[in-house]
Amino acid sequence: MFLKQIPILFFLVILLFKAEAVSAQDSSISGYVRDAETGETLILANVRVKDTLTGTATNTSGYYTLTGLEAGEITLQFSYVGFETFELLVELAEGEALRKDIDLEPRKYEVDEVVVTAEADDEEEQRRLGVIKMPTATIRQLPTVLEPDVFRSLQLLPGVKAASDFSSGLYIRGGSPDQTLILLDRTTVYNPTHFFGVFSTFNPDAIKDVRLYKGAYGAEYGGRIGSVVDIYNKDGNRRENAGSVSIGLLASRFLVEGPHSKGSWMLAVRRSTVEPLLAIARGQDVEGIPNTFYFVDANGKLNLDLNQDNRVSVSFYAGQDVVDVPIAESVSARLRYGNRTLSANWTHLFSETLYSNFTLTGSQYFSQPEFTFATTEIFQNNDVWDFSAKGDFEYLPDSRHQVKAGFWAGNYRFDFRSVFDGLEGLSLETRAFYTNLFGEYVFRPTADWTITTGMRAAYFSDGDYVRFEPRLSVERRLDEKLFAQIGMGRYHQFLTLVTNEAFSGLDTWLSAAENVNPAYGDQIVGGLKYASDAGFRIEWEVYYRTMKDLFSLNPFLPDVAGLEYEELFHFGEGYATGSEIFIQGGVGRFSGFAGYTYGVTKRRFPTINENSYYAPKYDRTHDLNLTTTARLTRKWSFTSVFSYATGQAYTRPESQYRLTNSPFELQQTDVLISPFNGARLPAYHRLDVGFMRKGTLFGGDSELQIQLINAYSRRNIWFYFYEFEDDGSITQNVVPQIPVPVPNISYTLRF
Repeated sequence: MFLKQIPILFFLVILLFKAEAVSAQDSSISGYVRDAETGETLILANVRVKDTLTGTATNTSGYYTLTGLEAGEITLQFSYVGFETFELLVELAEGEALRKDIDLEPRKYEVDEVVVTAEADDEEEQRRLGVIKMPTATIRQLPTVLEPDVFRSLQLLPGVKAASDFSSGLYIRGGSPDQTLILLDRTTVYNPTHFFGVFSTFNPDAIKDVRLYKGAYGAEYGGRIGSVVDIYNKDGNRRENAGSVSIGLLASRFLVEGPHSKGSWMLAVRRSTVEPLLAIARGQDVEGIPNTFYFVDANGKLNLDLNQDNRVSVSFYAGQDVVDVPIAESVSARLRYGNRTLSANWTHLFSETLYSNFTLTGSQYFSQPEFTFATTEIFQNNDVWDFSAKGDFEYLPDSRHQVKAGFWAGNYRFDFRSVFDGLEGLSLETRAFYTNLFGEYVFRPTADWTITTGMRAAYFSDGDYVRFEPRLSVERRLDEKLFAQIGMGRYHQFLTLVTNEAFSGLDTWLSAAENVNPAYGDQIVGGLKYASDAGFRIEWEVYYRTMKDLFSLNPFLPDVAGLEYEELFHFGEGYATGSEIFIQGGVGRFSGFAGYTYGVTKRRFPTINENSYYAPKYDRTHDLNLTTTARLTRKWSFTSVFSYATGQAYTRPESQYRLTNSPFELQQTDVLISPFNGARLPAYHRLDVGFMRKGTLFGGDSELQIQLINAYSRRNIWFYFYEFEDDGSITQNVVPQIPVPVPNISYTLRF
């Protein structure tokens, strides 16, 4: 039983509350780093002692601690991408614990300068192995299909792939979307999609910070065998009331935020505005236009500063899609699906060297599709509930040692029910308790070496599974600007997602259980990172990962009625390997980034291709993205995105057989035989361009965006479908993705 592992928790607590007498005579400085204009805390801002290698970064609450400092006069440098570097001269007494909250001024750019999203002074954040930060300003500026989107922007980074122009799913280093943990304010989000999966549920106006951990991440994260996307809502403006309104072709958004006597608040709402276009289409008697279609989501956050050492916040997200569409005569579909999250967070500083964070979370995913075929009705209900409590501790006795530890315990509930013409079909229920404990130790024997070791222990009650996950990473500074890194670890996953490629609202989560072992995998990642004084950054990483005990619904079962739970699945394995290059920087009026990935991912199930390895649909051997921004004038700027990828794998028909039931009766049956995903579609490439004009209106800042998606009208193939003619011939038909250039225009006013 997992109770036997409780001594691990006591061991971690002992590490955290280890006597601080060792460094009692050393001095320390701690505090929060904030945006001077809004009061928002800055996550992973860089803090260092000038002209030394002694430094640190703020945590996810914007808090920093520098310990083990000698008494006397020192100069501290505070820096963050897009902000002016700030220097602070302090006089430290022996054993003094100084508290300094710092406000950084946003950098003001002149006509001949551009925003460079990776700068040399952001070293502590940018050099972490497998970690990439995506600024929300970049997300809003990039050309996108109808709406700025967090996930579609992440798809431009090396190692991250898209399934199609109509999918915001993240396929990271050979993993499917369910192998990526999605967190919003420390709360799990189970199906973050809108508009049939075209873009994600995260409103960029409401988001403060987006971090992507592509692999070999530390012990503080778990529950998925692939990667992590960690997203935080804005706290709200602590200086003055402010807001913004954006009007676009597909969706419109508004944000309001401001201070109160002891903190701040924020509310952001987004809703589709496509109904007028649908009404026009219905008036032209266009078939298949939905009778009802809209989506809406809302983000909110309330912050309360109790005192210097205690902060409390409550945040929520709620969103859903509603669709009622006639598919054909006497055939219709009614779809409703969405997510809701709620989290309450308490940050407490025990001392300048011991930081803690406690969170209560609640998350719900629901999907309720209904289909009508003449008088036959098909109904499906899928609900996922997840309630949990989390606690994280950080202990920094001195500059050479750092200890992290924490727990995450909760209750997971899954309900699935299908009804066909009034008769209940498949019905599944899961009730499971889970607990995770982790400990992580960072040791810096010299200024050139950083060694991080960690262990995570996970328990899942349905099946009484206990799993241990060791983690290790080593960093070596080769010179002032060049770092070599290697990281490795084991990861487990107790959930799997049954994905509908045509419509994400039909996605269904299933869990491990007795005789259904959790999936697991090992990862090893190595890299070199270089940052020049001019702000250019070059990163190269290689990775190899395994995927064992993959479990998914067996698609070849003719009838699931009466089967035991474990009989619903087929079990397989896979692996992924690749090499990534990322280049980022700017010269004069131009800036941008480029990412290239060479990757291979394979799967193997005994029910497919006679248990031979095959390439899943999202395997891309070559993947290239080039993003460029040019500041044309003081008001106008230009952005372009070019993408190229190897064509996706598909199953190509190769032969047709004519079967005879008897010598006197001839019945033709079309039997197609070919290796599963044994062929490739033509290569994918596309160019998107956009112009942005900044101005003022009614005393507020405004932005006009004019974009053209698929600028040179590339007809990338989505899939083929085949028609069988009476003479026995087969006609291949092409279904393109975005077949023609698509214009997009939006207008934003900030007040």
